[in-house]
Amino acid sequence: MKNPLLVSLDGDPAPGIIITRFPYEEPRYLNLRIAASNGRLGAELEYYCNAEDLKQLGKQFSRFTGARAEQITYELGSEKPEDRFAFFLSLRARPLDSCGHCAVLFRCNNNQEPPQREVSEFAISADVADLNRLGQLFTGFSALKHRRLEWRVTDGSLTEDL
Repeated sequence: MKNPLLVSLDGDPAPGIIITRFPYEEPRYLNLRIAASNGRLGAELEYYCNAEDLKQLGKQFSRFTGARAEQITYELGSEKPEDRFAFFLSLRARPLDSCGHCAVLFRCNNNQEPPQREVSEFAISADVADLNRLGQLFTGFSALKHRRLEWRVTDGSLTEDL
């Protein structure tokens, strides 16, 4: 099923990430919903994080060069039942070749029991400049003046609070 949040204007699946912020215990803790798609597969997860996480992600993605051994790893929660986390979210970025091609590896798990269990894993192909733009969006979003971050592989935007 196509995630309606990640469909382009012409109706085709649009690879990217959308993060929506909901009022919570700000400015320290954030309640976010992430929706991601590679154009074929999509997933959504509601999660909670420290507001500083967005700043750190912004710095890492903005500075990503695509060097051979370079990798960005952001993980929250755990998939191990004994750890008793409500969710697991993993965002990783890594280069694919020396021509600037890279991938954002996305994995999420709502840690529920069947039939509510939802686990997704896929990669979003992009170029280094696309990941740098994602970093700039994370940095802007970390100011907590926007309700929504929308990053498509080819563009992106922040939506102001109403």
